[in-house]
Amino acid sequence: QVQLVESGGGLVQAGGSLRLSCAASGRTFSNYATGWFRQAPGKEREFVAAMTWGGNTYYADSVKGRFTISRDSAKTTVYLQMNSLKPEDTAVYYCAARPSSGLSYYYTDRGRYDYWGQGTQVTVSS
Repeated sequence: QVQLVESGGGLVQAGGSLRLSCAASGRTFSNYATGWFRQAPGKEREFVAAMTWGGNTYYADSVKGRFTISRDSAKTTVYLQMNSLKPEDTAVYYCAARPSSGLSYYYTDRGRYDYWGQGTQVTVSS
């Protein structure tokens, strides 16, 4: 069982930055991949970024070059650094985890993640 707790959301102006954190409660992310997804009002939850246990990263085209996923050296917290934010980035952001195995596309597929956090709101004003 993996319990995930997100933090770091908030209100920011367009062009600004935020860093989201996802902490694994009571354990490390050992042998797990972690992903970030987001859901805007009236839209489906979509993939944002993911990192495998081995450190491979994946990004949605819409955030490439602006967002960076990373992990602390203790392997207990995963971050999503979001720069050059746009109003269309406004959404509830969710952290998720799954065993770090399988095909590459597994990491971008929300249906293949087993554990989810409660979400954190990010609002970007124009």
